[in-house]
Amino acid sequence: MKPDKSENSNINDNDLSNELNNHMFWIFGYGSLIWKTNFPFIKKYPGYIKGYTRRFYQFSPDHRGTNDLPGRVVTLLPSTNESRVWGIAYGINNRDIDNVCAGLDLRERAGYTKKVIQFHTKTNEDQIPSEVIVYIADENNEWFAGEASIQQIASRIAMCHGTSGSNPEYVHKLAAEMRRIAPEEDDKHLFELEMALKSIENS
Repeated sequence: MKPDKSENSNINDNDLSNELNNHMFWIFGYGSLIWKTNFPFIKKYPGYIKGYTRRFYQFSPDHRGTNDLPGRVVTLLPSTNESRVWGIAYGINNRDIDNVCAGLDLRERAGYTKKVIQFHTKTNEDQIPSEVIVYIADENNEWFAGEASIQQIASRIAMCHGTSGSNPEYVHKLAAEMRRIAPEEDDKHLFELEMALKSIENS
């Protein structure tokens, strides 16, 4: 399903320029989409969206947990206008939009819906997207886990594993990617959770 508002190594430079001029569809990843895309894209930019914070407040009954013991993964919560969440915007070719959306709708089926949000980046190029599609699980979805202490979240994550791998792996990879694409940003919630999880793993 397309939203209401609407690497591929085989593409050469001329084709890439033409494709970017013709397509207007961008997906923003702020969780596992950063390192596990599993869909074709023709351009990507690191950047951020404003007005949200990233929190491990969403249960995962499939990818990082099970129905009986769902793991915890990230969603976005409304915040102050200047709050920033870093991630990566992926440019999708027009011919791939339907398949990519269908695949992502299935991947994000446990509570996530699509929203259109303004995108910002420090990259200075001509084809930067002004808006991106973001999958967000709000507090009204059935798998919303809600607020908990860092230690409670870490303890839960340490026990969970799903079809996409272990829940701790998700935390460690996300923390590593944030340090890579936005080394100047202090994602306090994520990094405190990473430290608490390491403490559990090393005990």
